[in-house]
Amino acid sequence: MYPSSFLVIFDGRIHFGFLTEYEMFILSARSLKMNHSGAGSDDLGAVEVTKDRNGIGLVILRNHRGASARVSLHGGQVLSWKWERGEELLFTSSKAIISPLKPLRGGIAICFPQFRNRGSLEHHGFARNEMWVIDQDPPPFPTDSGEKAYIDLLLKPTEDDLKIWPHSFELRSRVSLAGNGYLTMISRVRNVNSKPFSFSFAYHTYYSVSDISEVRVEGLETLDYLDNLHNQKRFTEQGDALTFESEVDRVYLDSGSNGVAVLDHEKKQTIVIRKEGLPDVVVWNPWERKSKAIVDLGDEEYKQMLCVDGAAIEKPITLKPGEEWTGRLDLSVVPST
Repeated sequence: MYPSSFLVIFDGRIHFGFLTEYEMFILSARSLKMNHSGAGSDDLGAVEVTKDRNGIGLVILRNHRGASARVSLHGGQVLSWKWERGEELLFTSSKAIISPLKPLRGGIAICFPQFRNRGSLEHHGFARNEMWVIDQDPPPFPTDSGEKAYIDLLLKPTEDDLKIWPHSFELRSRVSLAGNGYLTMISRVRNVNSKPFSFSFAYHTYYSVSDISEVRVEGLETLDYLDNLHNQKRFTEQGDALTFESEVDRVYLDSGSNGVAVLDHEKKQTIVIRKEGLPDVVVWNPWERKSKAIVDLGDEEYKQMLCVDGAAIEKPITLKPGEEWTGRLDLSVVPST
């Protein structure tokens, strides 16, 4: 039995060590019972660092109510987000290729420094296919009183990266799970180069839905969008809510920090998406014909997924030497009728 490294956060302080799986179980059980000085049980969160079946680092965040999130060091990708009822909120394809050489189709992938094919790099850039490391000494992140369990990850360019994108950078990402089960991602890009560079960015997020025909997206009304099904022609959203009857592939522009809501009538739940530093919103569902052409997506799985991404795409972000950009995504889920 291999030992598991762990981090447990009590009252804002981090405790680090190495435990066997059995010891980790005992510690987790005890942590749920403890009432730390002056802090109620709502203030408890735990972070476990382990490995997946391919030997790749995996971080598991938990709160006392049973909510959890799993984050892979491959791509810094969130693979799972479950709220207290144990229901999975993110979609992962049953045909997803689990390999250290390929991004996993599903969860929340970080697209950097390029979104899709809008540039000379590989699709969605290289960050989602790199090995990240746990940042043991991160600079101060903006924090919330509701933030309980979190992990800080760091990506720096490899020699191969610099050959195709010759810019030195530091990309930091914090993933946190609050006591109420809400998920937050904060990413910071710093230019440690001697010259300016520009990039685009997206949290490519696959939500699990009951049936795409029973889902609507609110918060995009009156916004302009680029329709990738019509050569990125610009349109204006006319409806009060976006519903799905065929393939959708759009980039909604300048949505600001206004919330976007994904309402699932059959599940009777609403996911609320709030963001900062990410002006655009990508909405994508491949529908039937395109799904059959995607190798790592089941032919009928388009019915159970919807991508709604917080992004900065239309206007690339430019950083001068020493400058830093921050983007933030806050995800919450609430019951609805």
